[in-house]
Amino acid sequence: MTDTYDYIVAGAGSAGCTLASRLVQAGKRVLVVEAGPADNTRFIDMPATFAKVIGTARSWIYQSEPEPSVGGRSLPIPQGRTLGGGSSINAMLYIRGQPEDYDGWRDLGCPGWSWDDVLPVYKRLERNERLAGKRHGTEGPLPVSDPRYRHPLSLAYVRAAQQAGYRFNDDFNGERQEGVGFYQTTTADGERQSAAKVFLRPLAGNANLTVVTDALVTALTLENGAATGLSYRTPDGYNHTASAKDEVILAAGTLATPKLMMLSGLGPAAHLAEMDIPVIRDMPAVGQDLQDHVAAPLYALTRKPVSLLGEDRGFKAMRHGIEYLMFRRGLLASNVVESGGFFDTDGDGRPDVQFHVLPVMIENAEHGSVERHGMELNPCVLRPKSRGSVRLRSRKPGDPIRFTTGFLSHADDLALLLAGMKVARAIVRQPALREVVSEELAPGKADNLGDEAIIDHIIRHAKTVYHPCGTCRMGTDQQAVVDPRLRVRGVPRLRIADASIMPRLTSGNTNAPAIMIGDRCADFILGAS
Repeated sequence: MTDTYDYIVAGAGSAGCTLASRLVQAGKRVLVVEAGPADNTRFIDMPATFAKVIGTARSWIYQSEPEPSVGGRSLPIPQGRTLGGGSSINAMLYIRGQPEDYDGWRDLGCPGWSWDDVLPVYKRLERNERLAGKRHGTEGPLPVSDPRYRHPLSLAYVRAAQQAGYRFNDDFNGERQEGVGFYQTTTADGERQSAAKVFLRPLAGNANLTVVTDALVTALTLENGAATGLSYRTPDGYNHTASAKDEVILAAGTLATPKLMMLSGLGPAAHLAEMDIPVIRDMPAVGQDLQDHVAAPLYALTRKPVSLLGEDRGFKAMRHGIEYLMFRRGLLASNVVESGGFFDTDGDGRPDVQFHVLPVMIENAEHGSVERHGMELNPCVLRPKSRGSVRLRSRKPGDPIRFTTGFLSHADDLALLLAGMKVARAIVRQPALREVVSEELAPGKADNLGDEAIIDHIIRHAKTVYHPCGTCRMGTDQQAVVDPRLRVRGVPRLRIADASIMPRLTSGNTNAPAIMIGDRCADFILGAS
């Protein structure tokens, strides 16, 4: 028996939850199919414990093919696999990007996606606890707040960056992104505000909403080239089918959405033939143009045991837990990545590097045990030129994809990361950090460390910032996968609403843009825009 709905949304991530909520509120019958389990763990709700979710059943750990541009390493990209998707396992930073990002989308053939078009959407979604005015909303469903806890190492970094000559910025989504400071987050009352919590949970019990978890979508169903539904498999081994009277929307994410497209016969014809999958529509750009923010860490040892190392053990963990449960404050209310900033390294007036600062060293494979107190300054390339791709490993839906990140394959990205690392090295040598940092562990202790040594460190330690996008890009050219209203070109009744549609990566963390994309998709479907 096939169940029928008005709309089917494949994926309950940031965009999928937002879109489904709008459709249900408009009186539509909606099925949401999520590969992972429910988001019912305290480690999701407590901001500081998101790392305990990554690597569990509530996350995917995608592993790239060995990549020559990063020393032959295979790179992991964790993604959300639970209600809320990435918004349930990320560091909660609320960053929209730069106006030029969206004006760039418009100029690439995406009318209706300029800054003037998307700013009203961001404002109506936002409920900012501190900021208002022409750049911020205060009445929307998505809470945005200042951190309730600021680690001493985060404070020292912000002071040191100002000593190095960088301006303090108390609003990275304001008139000017450049500067250093503390990030606002999608939190409220000391708790994470994931897309599932904000958009789906208020609809619990609504007869128009059906949410199926632990369900692996295996393929779209297509009739005469049009999408009519999808099939999915539950843990008991049963295969289920669901049909959509109106549309199917893929919101499975940048790595999973092109996989579902290709499994359904929508993708590069030659590759589908290799996988012995009948070609429904030859779409060469599906799975191409993968972009992500690539970062490299500066590791610094602290003079005293003041980092987060060991704070999740024994009596310390108990004390933090009691403080959090009683007051929703303290270390567990921290999003860990409390501070950072945006830097214009080439002086053109537009930041090209972002910092994520951690009051702990979480990776130290090249320099001994991670059990050492320290901190990380992580510069990343905001608008990378390197590109990767996604391909199937087989025609079996349960098999992992084959993909490459392309990290640092473009020389400009390596040069920009080198410039960002030099900024980080200058900041860590300022008085405010000199007081708490004993030495730079890597790239190296020497003040006059040469470019070759820094580049070697970058290549050996380059990593994702968990922001993949672009594999089903939007546009009006013949190669675009979706049009500016997110309809899959040449496939009626099928849309895509997730970060895969971005023609270019935004300059900052991508959770807020993904929520905006979901909301805009609802506008297009419901005729509001």
